[in-house]
Amino acid sequence: MKKVVSVSLGSSRRNHQVEIRLGGEDYSISRIGTDGDFQKAITLIRELDGKVDAIGLGGIDLYLRVGNRKYILRDGARLANAAEKTPVVDGSGMKYTLEKKIVQNLSSLLSLSPARTPVLLVSGVDRYGMAEGFSTAGYPLIMGDFLFALGFPIPIYSLKALRVLAFFLLPVLTRLPFSVLYPIGERQHESTPRFSRYFEKACLIAGDFHYIKRYAPADLSGKIILTNTTTAEDVEDLRKRGVQTLITTTPVFEGRSFGTNVLEALLVAHAGYRGRGGLSDAQYAEYVEKFSFQPVIRKLQ
Repeated sequence: MKKVVSVSLGSSRRNHQVEIRLGGEDYSISRIGTDGDFQKAITLIRELDGKVDAIGLGGIDLYLRVGNRKYILRDGARLANAAEKTPVVDGSGMKYTLEKKIVQNLSSLLSLSPARTPVLLVSGVDRYGMAEGFSTAGYPLIMGDFLFALGFPIPIYSLKALRVLAFFLLPVLTRLPFSVLYPIGERQHESTPRFSRYFEKACLIAGDFHYIKRYAPADLSGKIILTNTTTAEDVEDLRKRGVQTLITTTPVFEGRSFGTNVLEALLVAHAGYRGRGGLSDAQYAEYVEKFSFQPVIRKLQ
């Protein structure tokens, strides 16, 4: 049995372990949260190195991909470099291939009219594939990178603006402690609504679940949420907030959807890949087709 482990900076309360069969092989998939403790995460990755088939980085990115540029996060690199033998991936490849494809098919999946479906993407630099997909399909798009990562009242409306801002700001921001930009550990369970008017204007709210959970208002009546990494508890919370439809981009295993880092690590393990950097976009896209990965659509009301 092949083993895949996601080492996450998120809360240990969200830990989960499943066994699945994929492509004729059995896999053990585990998610281990370190409650925001970087040193604990580094120690765990070192202990797993050479003993498992692939490691996913949860609750943090190794790099941010915007346009044709990649911006490496200092803290993400610290974690990835703790492994010398086992490949470490952060889910960026699956975000760009799988999630972009889902967005491109979204109007047919839900019978949506893109021009009449305003979208709030909580972070464009974290989900550039989604941003491209929404923009190309003609959805009115607001990206909340400044709003939610930095707390500045500056929405971003175009891919060009996102690329320009990324070019000038990400070389600096990626060197900051990751906890400045993203909720880790127990902060993932806190709700601190921010810039609620942008959530209210949107018909569809997309992107990282922890951003959505932390910053969205209590009332999300009638909204469509496109995200992943949701537990049964998260689904119930969204139902109570009035969310109409929940779409998770990754498969649901035993009641929860894992992060893209887990799915990416699973494919890396399946391919027997032993290098650094993960597979190519073309390879991820090939596996998505081969295994017929489909979004999970749940009506909550």
